[in-house]
Amino acid sequence: MSFWGSVGSSERRLTNNPESTPLRTYQKPLATAPSSPRGLTRANRSFAQLDPSAHDRAADEIADGLLALNTDDDEVNFRQLRQSLQLGDEPPTVMLKKIASYRSVGGGMSRVMSGEASMTRVHSGDIGSRVSAGSLKSMDISVATHVRESAAFKRKVSFICCLTVMVITGVVGILLMGEIVVGPPRQPAGPYRLVERQVGEAFWESYVFYEGPDSLGSNGYINYVSEAKAFELGIAKIITEPATSTASENEVPPTSTTEDEIVPPPPLGEQKQPETPPQSPSPPTEEKFIYMASSPTPEGPRNSVRLEGKRRFNRGLFIMDLTHMPSGCGTWPAFWLTDEQNWPVNGEIDILEGVNFQTRAKTALHSTRTCEMDDVPQGVRTGTWDTAVGIPDRKTGVPDMTMRYATDCFVYNPHQWLNQGCVAVDDVDGQIGEPFNANGGGVYALEWDPINRHIRSWVFTPHAAVPDNLKEAIRTNGMPVEDRVDPKPNEWGLPYGYFAVGDDTSCPSSHFKNMRLVINLALCGSVSGNRYFMDCPKQFKQFPTCNQYIKSNPKELEEAYWKIRGVYVYERQWEKVW
Repeated sequence: MSFWGSVGSSERRLTNNPESTPLRTYQKPLATAPSSPRGLTRANRSFAQLDPSAHDRAADEIADGLLALNTDDDEVNFRQLRQSLQLGDEPPTVMLKKIASYRSVGGGMSRVMSGEASMTRVHSGDIGSRVSAGSLKSMDISVATHVRESAAFKRKVSFICCLTVMVITGVVGILLMGEIVVGPPRQPAGPYRLVERQVGEAFWESYVFYEGPDSLGSNGYINYVSEAKAFELGIAKIITEPATSTASENEVPPTSTTEDEIVPPPPLGEQKQPETPPQSPSPPTEEKFIYMASSPTPEGPRNSVRLEGKRRFNRGLFIMDLTHMPSGCGTWPAFWLTDEQNWPVNGEIDILEGVNFQTRAKTALHSTRTCEMDDVPQGVRTGTWDTAVGIPDRKTGVPDMTMRYATDCFVYNPHQWLNQGCVAVDDVDGQIGEPFNANGGGVYALEWDPINRHIRSWVFTPHAAVPDNLKEAIRTNGMPVEDRVDPKPNEWGLPYGYFAVGDDTSCPSSHFKNMRLVINLALCGSVSGNRYFMDCPKQFKQFPTCNQYIKSNPKELEEAYWKIRGVYVYERQWEKVW
């Protein structure tokens, strides 16, 4: 049997072996190597002299290590083998050692580098299947190229990952350095500072007089008149009265100013004179009030006053100190914030609103959708919510007698009265209307503080119930800046009204913006007029409608007037805080 015959028989034994598998991998070095083509035959004969098991192992090693060839001619095969391995004139011993250095993995194709030579070996279920050495060499080159490309790709991925980490680290570092160098952002979160002090003759300078009929939404039975007409009719004026003990607590020296005073330094070379200790102001002997009322007309609708503030606000602390407010059947006075040209998009806040003979203070918010008071914390207010019951069904008209709290500020909520909004109601009776006037008035305050995410409202009556901090803030707000007391609402006790407004609440602060103060006196209309038959049963027996009652010029309307000591507006200072 020739050498190649020996290899062939070994292949047949492998193929016919029932325990062998088509994809089995062999990895065995050759022990001997012939030195020439004839030597290959001699080596083959020497294998025949071995015992059968040794012969099989040697044949397996040679068969497993040789490259698959195409012909049975020893000389041709030997030349092709040397050419495919690029061995030149190296002796067969070196050739077979290099053949032994190749390994097969998993029944597929692999390439292992050994010295300066390389080759590719293919296995299949039939070892007799052959491919040419040239084809295998091309496959070897393709695999080598793939390996190099894979290595280059891995380097690119590593570079990109490193670059990304460096960029992220740099950005984070810049932000941290920015926080350290620049510090926290500026926000209106500092102490309250006075921005408007509306008292005495200067009160009118903060407002314009609206002239014309009431809005269609309110539909009051009145005509608002101009400033000149209001002063001519005597329904807008300043009245002076002897000072009371309450006035002594609130009045300030007439030389005070509302602006921050800046004292310039003395000229160079001029010696500064010793300062004179400030003198305590003497108690005032008289006090001034802003008076606003209405007057009858032959046509029926009364002349009245509506003041609209000149300044716009997006936050603030709004305080009204008064001794009398309009009250009685048919009256509808209000002290409120609104942007009437963009209503209800920019919202509305009713600080003080009286209706007929009602005696409980209320604060109401009116807005577009997505402003609900379903997340107001517990223990932050003393009051409760207004209710909505008996709302007619929009399709059937049948009243819905389900009792619901008015906690949706959306003016068109189908389960609340039209434009009812979300309404906070004081838990104490007698804080508005006739009982309020009988107590000598009091102080209303509303804090609109979007940074701290709330709107809060208080009422204090009589004046003796006003908290010390608020009382001192009002008393000193006309003094020089350094002598003023800043209002601190957290020292006033719990408010009766609390609305969660701002970031992370169910009512974004964007619902309320660019609003101005309004003070007016309406009569009848969509609120007071609609409640006339319920709130004024005595008058209803004689006059079937609210408008008819007002047109009769009843004596009760003499109590329908404002008597205001002052209106004060504060805003938080801008500070760098987190």
